[in-house]
Amino acid sequence: MSSEFDLIVIGAGPGGYVCAFRAQQLGLKVALIEKRATLGGTCLNIGCIPSKALLHSSEQYAWAKNHAAESGIKLGSVEADLPTILKKKDAVVTKLVGGVALLAKGRKIPTYTGTASFVSPTEIEVKGEKETTKLTAKNFVIATGSAPVELPFMKFDGETIVSSDHAIAFTSVPKKLVVVGGGAIGLELGSVWSRLGSDVTVVEFLPKIIATYDDDIVRNFSRLLQKQGMKIEVGAKVTGFANGVLTAERGTEKLSFPADKVLVSVGRRPFTDGLALDKAGVQLDDKKRVKVDAHLRTNVPSIYAIGDVVAGPMLAHKAEEDGVAVAEWIVGKAGHINWDLMPAIVYTDPEVASVGLGEDAAKAAGRAINVGKFNFAANGRAIAAEATDGYVKIIADAKTDKIIGAQILGKGAGEMISEIVTHMEYGGSAEDLARTIHAHPTMSEAIKEAAMAVSQSAIHAL
Repeated sequence: MSSEFDLIVIGAGPGGYVCAFRAQQLGLKVALIEKRATLGGTCLNIGCIPSKALLHSSEQYAWAKNHAAESGIKLGSVEADLPTILKKKDAVVTKLVGGVALLAKGRKIPTYTGTASFVSPTEIEVKGEKETTKLTAKNFVIATGSAPVELPFMKFDGETIVSSDHAIAFTSVPKKLVVVGGGAIGLELGSVWSRLGSDVTVVEFLPKIIATYDDDIVRNFSRLLQKQGMKIEVGAKVTGFANGVLTAERGTEKLSFPADKVLVSVGRRPFTDGLALDKAGVQLDDKKRVKVDAHLRTNVPSIYAIGDVVAGPMLAHKAEEDGVAVAEWIVGKAGHINWDLMPAIVYTDPEVASVGLGEDAAKAAGRAINVGKFNFAANGRAIAAEATDGYVKIIADAKTDKIIGAQILGKGAGEMISEIVTHMEYGGSAEDLARTIHAHPTMSEAIKEAAMAVSQSAIHAL
């Protein structure tokens, strides 16, 4: 069996299926290849979406248990029903991956289930359960995503030493969970199991968790996580795990942490396994990422790569933007991506969000800046909603007032950061943002006040 397409997209995650859908809109004959039985990739199946379902359920449980009474809501005994929580998570995943499949079907995009490997720059093989299909195309997009990084001395076993893939599906709450790595994924899943009753310790090699954020944000964020019951150990190098104890070192200090389960969350690696890129002549860089140019084209003119498999932040929305731009570039349109304005979010409670240069990074680069801050403790909606933890910080160029970055620690920070990204996209100033009308009372008024504070003009703060 042989079929020819204008474009074949290998990988149906957020980058891949979005690329395929946009290409179909632009008139190309497109096919999607996906190794899983369902579309959506890591994000929808075992990553972003199921983890957010768990975060939501565990947040609701924690609020009902610890805060409902003070809001005048009497619930009696509050218990976590883990099987139901997991069932709800699975239902959310099923709904979303089914939705993507319906969209692909509605757009008449054929989907081939199996693992793809290149035969030549113009042909691939797709090995399914029952047969191998050969497909040819004028263009290919590699969108195969990433996989969790293993520690060489602590390989995943799926039971005790686990990745995020396993940690979204524990069938019981671990008594003691150690999270190796203080990045977004580890902190999010650690907070889920902490709320559900696990004794959680985060062990981070670097001097601080979420290391790309400003020191003041991290300091306040760490305090809030510790207040919720999570333990945080930074500057600690993990050395091994044996007999139910994880060992680490901090300088000459020997550390040990009893653990029923160890979640290793030290990053992700680009996934190019089995693609036979050598047969297509596609080059990798020194970190085994697919090497691409400014238009995400590999050294082979007809082959592109997007998302986690290339250099840049491993974020679903980054992959989506890559996918849309590549589809447009293939047909000769002016695709656009501003990689410098890629927001990043930690979906804990409270959330942490950022875009552009932080205060610390700007100062380290020698930039002359003005910084405006506004605390949610002075925001009416935040006080009414018991969401006063955290603040908004706007960083602007001292000469031009152009916004060069922002960081938010607070409830719903991930939703609010988009407003700042929008102003930065057109080169907006702190004054532009400050003079943008915000409805009252809303949490986002803190953004307006922080922008006003850049010029020391905040109304509701001294």
